[in-house]
Amino acid sequence: MTGASYNPAPRAHPGLHVLALFEGLKGLLALIAAASLEVLGPQPLRNLITSLISRFNLDPAHGTLPSLLDAINPGAVHLAVAVVSLYAVWRLVEGWGLWRARAWASWLGCVGTAAYLPLDAYAIYHHDGWHTWAVLVLNLIVVAVLARDLVKRRA
Repeated sequence: MTGASYNPAPRAHPGLHVLALFEGLKGLLALIAAASLEVLGPQPLRNLITSLISRFNLDPAHGTLPSLLDAINPGAVHLAVAVVSLYAVWRLVEGWGLWRARAWASWLGCVGTAAYLPLDAYAIYHHDGWHTWAVLVLNLIVVAVLARDLVKRRA
C-alpha cells in the first residue's frame, strides 16, 4: 500500500474481546431460535397469535394479528429459519474474527452495526424512551470501538 503503513493483526484489546463475546452470544441465540423454529414449525406461533386475538377480544377476521396468522405457514417458517441462520453465521464468524483481532471482522462489525443507526433514529423519533436511546448509545459505542480499531491499524 502507498502512504500510511497498515498493521493487519494488532494484539486484540479488551473491547474487541467483549464485542466478540457479545456477537458470539447473539449468534448462538439466533442458532437456538432457528433450530427451535424449525423443530416446532408454524403451529405454536399460530396458537400464540390465536390466543392473543382471543385474550384481547380482537376481531378474528380483521386487523394485523389475523393477517399475521394467515401469513404463518411452513414455507414462511422455513424462510424465517434460513434468514435467522444466516444472521447467526454472520454473528458467529464476526465474533471469531473479533476475538482473533482480524481487520475484516472489525469492518464487518462496523458496517453491520452502522447500518442499524438510521433504524435507531427512526425508533427514537416514533417511540422515544430510555430503551430506544440505550440501543442507539450501545450501537454508537460498538461502531466507535470498531472504528477506533480500524484507525489504529492504519497508524
